[in-house]
Amino acid sequence: MKLKRNLIYTVLLLNSLILINCKSEEKDQNNSEYSTSKSPSEVLSIIEESTITLGNGDYIKDIKDFTHEDYFYTVNDGEDWIVYKTPNSGGTTKNSSNTRSELRLKDEWIPENGGQLSGTLKVTHVSTNGDARVAAAYSVVVGQIHSKEGNENEPIKIFYKKFPGHTKGSVFWNYEINTKDDNSKRWDFSTAVWGYDMSVVGPESNTAPEEPADGIELGEEFSYVINVSNGIMELTFTSPGHETVNFSKDLLHTEFATKEDLPKQITTLYASIGRDGTEMTHSYAGEIQYFKQGAYNQANGKDPEKNIVWNTGSDIYNGDLKKQYENGSYAEVWFKKASHKVNKASK
Repeated sequence: MKLKRNLIYTVLLLNSLILINCKSEEKDQNNSEYSTSKSPSEVLSIIEESTITLGNGDYIKDIKDFTHEDYFYTVNDGEDWIVYKTPNSGGTTKNSSNTRSELRLKDEWIPENGGQLSGTLKVTHVSTNGDARVAAAYSVVVGQIHSKEGNENEPIKIFYKKFPGHTKGSVFWNYEINTKDDNSKRWDFSTAVWGYDMSVVGPESNTAPEEPADGIELGEEFSYVINVSNGIMELTFTSPGHETVNFSKDLLHTEFATKEDLPKQITTLYASIGRDGTEMTHSYAGEIQYFKQGAYNQANGKDPEKNIVWNTGSDIYNGDLKKQYENGSYAEVWFKKASHKVNKASK
C-alpha cells in the first residue's frame, strides 16, 4: 500500500512538472511569436522622415535603426507592426501634461499648399482607470496636425477611446480653434467617426455611458487619411465591417468668429472651465503645420475637479513605469502602414 501511494505521488509530481514545463514553453512561444529583431525603420519608411518623443520625455532626432524596449519597438503577429507605448505619467513636452511615444514628421507645410498623412493601425490598450465624467479619460491620440506658429494649436487630432467594461470603443476627431484673442479660451469641437464623439461622458466618476453600438474594439484595425489641399482638409476613415466615413473642413475660413457661432457641444462641455473663445477669421491660413503620429496618451493624474474636460484623474503610481504597465495605466498603439507627403511651406 505504501509503495502504491508513493507511486501515485510520483506520477502526480511528474504530471505537475510536465504541466509547468508546457506552460513555460507556451509562454516562451507566445513571446517569440510576437518578438522581432527588426527596428521600426525597417518596417516603415516614415520613421526615417521623423523625430520621436518617448514616454519618458526623451526626444530622439535620428531614429533610423532606433528602438526602445519600453516605448518604441516592433512585433510580428503574422504581419510586422510598429508599437508605440506610453504610460499615464512620465516625461512630457513643454506644452503638454500628457506623455507620448509619437513621431513628429520633419517636413513642414502650409494649408494653402497642403500635405497628406495616412495610417493603418489598431489600438491594443488605453488606460483602464480614470474619471468617467472627464471627456479625455481612457483615450489616446493616434494622428494629428500641429501648427508651428501663432497659438501652436491643432487643426486635427484623431482619438480612440474605450470606457472600462465596454467591448467597443469610439473613434472621433477634434478640431481645435485657432483662438482670436486669449488662447486659454481655446476649445476642441469633436466629431464622431464610429461610436461617440468626445462629449459623451459618464454621469458619475465610476459610471460609463451606454456602450456604443457601432464602435471599434481594442485590437480591431482601422485606417485614416488626412489630406489637405488648397486649404481644405479632407478626412477618410475605413475599417473592415464598418461604413467608410468622410469629412471635409475648411482651414482658411472660420465657422466660429462670434459667440453666437459656438456649437452647443462647446457651451455645454466647456462651460465649467470657462472656455468660450472665438476663432480668427482666417483660421489656420498661412501658418506652418506638421504631422504627428503614434500614441499620445490623454490619461493623466491631474485633478478632474479643476478641469473636467482634460484632467482625467488616472492612476499614475508616482510615475513608476513598471507599476503603471502592470496595472493598466498606459496606452499602446500598433501601426502596420503609414505614409505622408507634403508640398513644402512657402510664405
